[in-house]
Amino acid sequence: MAIPVVDPDRYDQQLEAKAERIRRDFARFAPPALEVYPSPPSHYRQRCEFRIWHEGDELFYAMFEIHESEGDPADPKKKKKTVIRLDHFPVASRRINALMPALLDAIRDNDLLRRRLFQVEFLTTLAGEALVTLVYHRPLDEAWEAEARRLQEHLGAMIIGRARKQRRVLERDHVWERLEVEGREFVYQQVENSFTQPNAEICRSMLTWAREVTRGSQDGDLVELYCGNGNFTVALAENFRRVLATEISRTSVASARENLAANHIDNVTVGRMSAEEFAAALKGEKSGRRVAEWALDAYDFTTVLVDPPRAGLDEASCRQLSDYSRIVYISCNPETLANNLERLTATHRITRFALFDQFPWTHHCECGVLLERCE
Repeated sequence: MAIPVVDPDRYDQQLEAKAERIRRDFARFAPPALEVYPSPPSHYRQRCEFRIWHEGDELFYAMFEIHESEGDPADPKKKKKTVIRLDHFPVASRRINALMPALLDAIRDNDLLRRRLFQVEFLTTLAGEALVTLVYHRPLDEAWEAEARRLQEHLGAMIIGRARKQRRVLERDHVWERLEVEGREFVYQQVENSFTQPNAEICRSMLTWAREVTRGSQDGDLVELYCGNGNFTVALAENFRRVLATEISRTSVASARENLAANHIDNVTVGRMSAEEFAAALKGEKSGRRVAEWALDAYDFTTVLVDPPRAGLDEASCRQLSDYSRIVYISCNPETLANNLERLTATHRITRFALFDQFPWTHHCECGVLLERCE
């Protein structure tokens, strides 16, 4: 793994290289023209985590570069890791970059706060709200909490302390992100140590695109798999008569329900269930109180939205998706997306295709695909 090297003057060049790679890799599916959504070239990540390196009295933030050419490729544990000192991190939001030195300056001479501090995690919003998690290799007591509260006031950021089997939340465990999309503001609770979209500006682009490709669907219902904290659910709800969203993470389900309430959305049901279990429920192969409460027979699912993990969808899930008139597929891994499209394009054609530059200066690409059933 290489630490991203930010060079704003070369941003357009690196983005075009990504776009050309995506066009080439997906040409066999004959998609429409690729829609390319650029990121800010720097300060785009709203969350980051760093190791804390101790050298005598000195403290600094660190990441690791893994040298693929060294060691035994058959045994990743033997690969050489190089510690990279980070005094600033242009990938991270400006708020994180301001907090990085301020935090170290505040704890460098404070034994209660620095002793066996192992990791620091930052979570920020576009408006500058910040949550800092300090992770330790020792128990946290009342004396630590008293010092941490003083640190919280000094930084103007919320603090959480973590240690083995401990989690001390001094104020709250989340921030509230506010995203303006098509002239409307959506608010999102983003919980510490849970998945959230790291690039807020690209998230806005993704939500705008998803709203656009599903517009005019008010007579049908949406089923969403892997809904997370309701990122897409909240923004798409008004495009459909009703929405049923599923997610396996208990924390994410709770956060999704909180976000729906915060945005005054009342046509969505969020259920805790894996995509595989939900597929079984739709086929009548799974029952129980939760399934009965959903009253699946009352829905008219015309559209399905999936935002799966990097592994993509298995064969059974692809077969399930083929039953819907319209598929919105958000992918963080073009390789598994292409594999899934081999199956999905047997019944559907690609009518919209987008590249979202979620992680500039890396090889990673986020894609959006709209598929519609062939007549």
